[in-house]
Amino acid sequence: MPQIHPTAIVEPGAEIASGARVGPYCHVGAKVELACEVELISHVVVAGRTTIGEGTRIFPFASIGHQPQDLKYKGEESSLVIGRRNIIREYVTMNPGTTGGGMVTRIGDDSLFMAGVHVAHDCTIGNHVIMANNATLAGHVVIGDYAFLGGLSAVHQFVRIGQHVMVGGVTGVERDVIPYGSVMGDRARLVGLNMVGLQRRGFSREDVQALRSAYQMLFENGSGTLAERVDAVAARFPAVKPVSDIIDFIRADNARGLVQPKANGG
Repeated sequence: MPQIHPTAIVEPGAEIASGARVGPYCHVGAKVELACEVELISHVVVAGRTTIGEGTRIFPFASIGHQPQDLKYKGEESSLVIGRRNIIREYVTMNPGTTGGGMVTRIGDDSLFMAGVHVAHDCTIGNHVIMANNATLAGHVVIGDYAFLGGLSAVHQFVRIGQHVMVGGVTGVERDVIPYGSVMGDRARLVGLNMVGLQRRGFSREDVQALRSAYQMLFENGSGTLAERVDAVAARFPAVKPVSDIIDFIRADNARGLVQPKANGG
């Protein structure tokens, strides 16, 4: 049986699995689904068509699943899907999707959302992501696995953040960030590879060296257009998966362009 505190309000229709815990003064809406071992610690509000995966813990005063902050939203029955074993800290807000974005906001597994984080409508967040205090995502943002977003950072709508990316604190990200990249600045600039993340994730020396060489060819020592440099890197490192990740990311359709290094002398 779920454990529901006497002061909590659980609307008829909500599905709460055995082993879930709903703490004092929480409010759970009629279309919410809580899997086993989900814990709403206290004063948590979960609304809308929200599904929360097993083992996720949500801390006081988080607002999960209320309607998007999008003036085009007209009450459509969109969804918020949160995966397993996430930690969602105080005052985090997460919104469901909209008609313009596929009707779903999706959060993966094993991620940490520190106090004050905002995840807007139609975002897609991978696994093992960390968003530090007050990091903010606009609508339609895509975040890859193992990305880290520093405190007070902000990501523009429709931007893609590749896997294993490091976004520095107080950084505004207006363009796509290549996988394994590191960006910082009030308007983000690419400052190199996320070497700390690569070391922590146990990438081989060979893969790291290939990434270094590919980065230099793409952004430091290469000649010709970016498309020509991409082709040259793809030909030189055809079997190195991390390099292929970057190549595929750059070649994919994108509306925002890429964050690149600061021009020499600029």
